[in-house]
Amino acid sequence: MDLSRSFEQAAELVAQAKALVVTAGAGMGVDSGLPDFRGDQGFWTAYPLYQRLGISFVDAANPEHFERDPRFGWGFYGHRTNLYRETVPHRGFQLLLDWAKRYRLDCFVATSNVDGQFQKAGFAADAVLEFHGSIHHLQCTRPCSSAIWENREEFRIDTETMRADHVPLCPRCGSSARPNILMFGDYGWIDDRTMRQQERFRQFLSRQGEGRIVVVEMGAGTAIPTVRAVSERIGSLAHGRVIRINPREPQISKPHLSLPCGALEGLNGIEEMLRLSSRP
Repeated sequence: MDLSRSFEQAAELVAQAKALVVTAGAGMGVDSGLPDFRGDQGFWTAYPLYQRLGISFVDAANPEHFERDPRFGWGFYGHRTNLYRETVPHRGFQLLLDWAKRYRLDCFVATSNVDGQFQKAGFAADAVLEFHGSIHHLQCTRPCSSAIWENREEFRIDTETMRADHVPLCPRCGSSARPNILMFGDYGWIDDRTMRQQERFRQFLSRQGEGRIVVVEMGAGTAIPTVRAVSERIGSLAHGRVIRINPREPQISKPHLSLPCGALEGLNGIEEMLRLSSRP
């Protein structure tokens, strides 16, 4: 499929914008080599032991493990902690940063990802909203307080049993600690950190006035529609436009743009058109 015209239209939106909102779901990390958990089969390809145990992604990402068998709970999240620390953000992250600098765009990130890749790539920590929390922060499992602290733990995982070598503890009460992540069926997640991020995002949007806001959305599916809903809410503003980059579910109504491709391919395509348009 020739996406040249769509890339050209997207480049025009970026070049004419006053502010840039980057929204991203799990598909953003695929080009960095992170596993795609789309459907149970995708999860089991990354974690074959869970298939043998009959455990789905929903089952694994469940706070009950930290109450019943925290070493098993940390087998999954400790493995992911190690994976995210080792992962190098793909070139698309830098392209987004370059656009913000080149066109002097006020910029904010809103993502459902818990991997911290945007901060790792160089986005300002106070301009990132993590809807579901972050694996790089911990909280008490009980919880005994509203405290949230950095995840400085080092994990060794037995991949035959998917159990961690140790369990982080709450420094206040000594109970097991868990990631400060909103899991499935989660009633114990402390959302204070995310609520502060939400407030900064609200302030970012309010100071844009009537200036053109361009949303570049990548890898956000319909199964958990949080990210898409935010993109579309901003796109519903008279001065808002959305560029949806998604290889499987790119649909969005006009005047917004749909790019049926992966995140890196879409960002590279837009960048090529931006460079062509800037040549004398």
